[in-house]
Amino acid sequence: MPSPSSNGDTATRSPARADTETAGATAIAVRGLAKDFAGTRALDGIDLDIRPGELLALLGPSGSGKTTLLRAIAGLEPLSAGTVHFGGEDATALRVQDRKVGFVFQHYALFRHMSVADNIAYGLAVRPRALRPPRAEIRRRVEDLLELVQLPGIGQRFPGQLSGGQRQRVALARALAVEPRVLLLDEPFGALDAQVRKDLRRWLRDIHHRTGHTTVFVTHDQEEAVELADRVAILNRGRLEQVGSPDDVLDRPANAFVAGFVGQAVRLDVTVADGVVRAGGIGLGPAPAGATSGPAALFLRSGDVSVVAAGAGTTTGTVTANTRSAASRRLEIRLADDLPQIEAEVPLDRAVARSETVALTIRTGRLFPLVG
Repeated sequence: MPSPSSNGDTATRSPARADTETAGATAIAVRGLAKDFAGTRALDGIDLDIRPGELLALLGPSGSGKTTLLRAIAGLEPLSAGTVHFGGEDATALRVQDRKVGFVFQHYALFRHMSVADNIAYGLAVRPRALRPPRAEIRRRVEDLLELVQLPGIGQRFPGQLSGGQRQRVALARALAVEPRVLLLDEPFGALDAQVRKDLRRWLRDIHHRTGHTTVFVTHDQEEAVELADRVAILNRGRLEQVGSPDDVLDRPANAFVAGFVGQAVRLDVTVADGVVRAGGIGLGPAPAGATSGPAALFLRSGDVSVVAAGAGTTTGTVTANTRSAASRRLEIRLADDLPQIEAEVPLDRAVARSETVALTIRTGRLFPLVG
């Protein structure tokens, strides 16, 4: 059975922070964070440590509180309870501009009447005179940032002359211009089409490797979260369900919510008895070591279900659909009329007909006892 621990701690993937992270180091510490909107609790006692140089994804369904948490870290939302620390500094009462965060909005929030260069320079140009860099230094920083985001030579253009992907790069350059200690992104690719999103994911990961900023981004896209993030924080109804590496949340979900939310799993209500997992009286396979007897929820992904030679499986099912994906065929399989259909993948050269009965081997690892 999956570990009940909510904090996976496998090695993360960002070399940018490998030299700076020390044991126990924390860039952002959130403690007891709560936020109420008109009597509705949007955040409910959030405790979260974000490591120096880490790229952390906030993932959850709509209304889970992920954007509210990001805005609370930025200082854009007053708190109902709790504290936010940057390093050793209590930032809870600091104004947004004093927290030294860079914030990138989903819809860019660029000034249309300003050139690209002026947009990027804005955070520097509005500083008090004593803190404002010289104009030559601002121009140099803008040029360097345009190089960094792979948009050299477009400083005199206006936002309306750019594609959506280019505008998002300019928005990130503007956030980086003020040399933030924390970079926060709210669904940064949500307004872009699928191919541009994929291109910008790779680009953002590369930027993160080169700059090493502590970065927190909100997304509702699971693929985006596991592809980009060092760790993923999963929220549900204002509470933190699990924090872990992509491998942790996919392979070792902390609870039934995470198992059902991440990885496109199908839930089967099952019973564990005599070391066997059964659904509607059908034996699916052996129960994991240490599984508690009684009712449970089993979460199956296509990779948990294998089509095997006749007579070699633990159960059988009827193929109801056979669709082509890029590198395989995806089967929808009915175990019984009163059970949800499950999925399996087979090689392209495996001929499986609709309505064919197939033998199956089912991995029963994502099993959670039902309590109450």
